[in-house]
Amino acid sequence: MTTPDARVTPLEVRAPRAGRVLEIDFADGHRGIYPHAILRGYCPCAVCQGHQGPIRFVPGGNEELTDLGEVGDYALRLTWGDGHATGIYTFNFLRDLCTCSECNPAEPVETGRTFSRG
Repeated sequence: MTTPDARVTPLEVRAPRAGRVLEIDFADGHRGIYPHAILRGYCPCAVCQGHQGPIRFVPGGNEELTDLGEVGDYALRLTWGDGHATGIYTFNFLRDLCTCSECNPAEPVETGRTFSRG
């Protein structure tokens, strides 16, 4: 049996209706901050990112978050206002994508980052 990693174990996810930011409280005490524009721009699905290469920011798309659901105990599936819902956002990926001042002190809403897959 493996021990859960507190760094990527969510305790609470908040996405208020008509809000523009999703927040996740992780078991290690960190509060992740995710503006909808960043989440949509870094959608990890194959339609947005292709099938290989790093995950990069892709501008555009509806940024209204209309629904979210759990994918097992490792990810969230986000549904956007235009019906796009194929991205599976793992908690590992979300932790790396965090825009809080602790994680990204220089540029809290940076869109030039890339992320490896996996």
